[in-house]
Amino acid sequence: MSTTVAAFSTQGSRALPAIFVGGLIAGALDLTSAFLTYGWGVPRAIAGGLLGPRAMQGGTGTFALGVLLHFFIACSAAAIYYAVSRVLGFMTEHAVVCGFFYGIAIFLVMNLVVLPLSALHAKGPYRLRGLIQGLLVHMILIGLPIALSVKRFSK
Repeated sequence: MSTTVAAFSTQGSRALPAIFVGGLIAGALDLTSAFLTYGWGVPRAIAGGLLGPRAMQGGTGTFALGVLLHFFIACSAAAIYYAVSRVLGFMTEHAVVCGFFYGIAIFLVMNLVVLPLSALHAKGPYRLRGLIQGLLVHMILIGLPIALSVKRFSK
């Protein structure tokens, strides 16, 4: 049995709250920030990563799919942080710093891997203001809540 599987099976009672609380808080904060910055079309753009550009004209189902995908991604990010923190204990000991760095890592993976490979093929050039805003949002509203949730439920 791998270390990750062992960590989830032996600490399952702590893993699920850490992952879901962190993922749901990070997802809600990020989605709220996106609504405030870009408007109510954000979930359709998220669904567009799977469905392509026509998703922007989609209805309620496309909107709901985008919200579901958004929270799936946030909870997946929390699950990855939790799994890695079982091996690297300093991630729970220094949750604030590690959360900020994890937010940067999520930002980089999303912008350099996920978005270019999505059905929208989104890639740069990016404006400096957008990069700074994106980094701060990912550090404070995504990485930090995930890290603090994992720390809280790992005790």
